[in-house]
Amino acid sequence: MSDSQRALEALLTLMARLRDPQRGCPWDLKQTFETIAPYTIEEAYEVADAIERGEHQRLRDELGDLLFQVVFHARMAEERGWFDFAEVAESIHGKLVRRHPHVFAGASIEPQHLPREWEAQKAREREQAAGADGERGTLAGVPRALPALVRAAKLGRRAARVGFDWPDAAGVRAKVDEELGELDAALAAGGEPAGGGAGGDVAAELGDLLFAVVNLSRHLELDAEAALRNANAKFERRFGNMERLAAERGLVLERLSAAQWDELWTETKLNGG
Repeated sequence: MSDSQRALEALLTLMARLRDPQRGCPWDLKQTFETIAPYTIEEAYEVADAIERGEHQRLRDELGDLLFQVVFHARMAEERGWFDFAEVAESIHGKLVRRHPHVFAGASIEPQHLPREWEAQKAREREQAAGADGERGTLAGVPRALPALVRAAKLGRRAARVGFDWPDAAGVRAKVDEELGELDAALAAGGEPAGGGAGGDVAAELGDLLFAVVNLSRHLELDAEAALRNANAKFERRFGNMERLAAERGLVLERLSAAQWDELWTETKLNGG
């Protein structure tokens, strides 16, 4: 048995002990798929954060936390007689073999055509999984729990596969302007952020604008979620530098005028903040 096999077997044994009705942990025993799901999502983000920060040792730990989430869900499923961890591993193994016929089945596929082949295979798998009464359609199966920006991009890509798309980035850019105009009109009509009066629903128009921006990023072959994360990081960095400048000059943040804030922001940008 290899080190990896021993380590995984030990983790599976530990999980079984934590869920043991007589000797297990009270907290672990009362958990359900619903209560654990938020932790699973959180751990995936922790992995992404460690990668973004280039923290290799932390990445190891965060990957362990994420693996534990998989083991936890698999254990609860095994207790219900649905499937066990081995079946989870076998499922992803089979899926990867199916999606790589150019590697495992001797198929000849040009590299530029691989994304199209993957999407076609995934569509076939969704059709088979739907069965007679399952959810069908081009947009079926896009998880609702995804971050909104990620889900918007996936919905746009799905629709584009059957031809519902703008011809190029310029077309989406025009749509962004159109949606911005509709948002301005809703605001001018006195619409409230949560309302839906004659002037239009401001929240709905804002959502349409964001959806258009995500599709613009898709046409530009950029990841909207990553772009926004980078913008967040830049804002955090610049705001922290502004705070330091204000402290050095004896300024109280809450008492700064708009002009002072603007001056600090401009200075921070010019200094590479």
